Amino acid sequence: MLKALLITILSIGAVGAEKFNPDNSLVDRIIIKKSVRMLYLSSKGSIFKGYHISLGKSPVGAKVKEGDMKTPEGVYILDWRQFSKKYNRSLHISYPNRRDRERAKRLKVKPGGMIMIHGTPPHWKLSPIGDWLPMLTDWTEGCIALSNEDIEEIWELVPDGVPVYILP
Repeated sequence: MLKALLITILSIGAVGAEKFNPDNSLVDRIIIKKSVRMLYLSSKGSIFKGYHISLGKSPVGAKVKEGDMKTPEGVYILDWRQFSKKYNRSLHISYPNRRDRERAKRLKVKPGGMIMIHGTPPHWKLSPIGDWLPMLTDWTEGCIALSNEDIEEIWELVPDGVPVYILP
């Protein structure tokens, strides 16, 4: 299944909102492609929107343990959300899943947690260039960060319970 998703993502040309009709569609999948720093929204098997993202400071490879600064890889669920004074809006993904916990147990490490899809700190928007510049580098401790404008749009479009596919 992940291979099919990867093929779909790689075959995407221009990603835009013109295909999406919020009146009769619902986001049914979030796909994060770490190597190209993109988060995609999918509805009824079609990707309709893409967003530039930043990842953990050590983005290559899957998260293994707490503090490794890596963003997880695998299949998760968007399981809750919160308004955040530090990061505007935050959508929690269900890391660690069973596979992550088993790997951490084998390695005798803590898997970590609190992996969120979130916006940027409020003081960044005071910059004359806005809050998009940090999207040019990886700066989180393992979370997926977007501009505040993008996280606000995603917040409105994505219901809790949606699967989140995080690919290398």
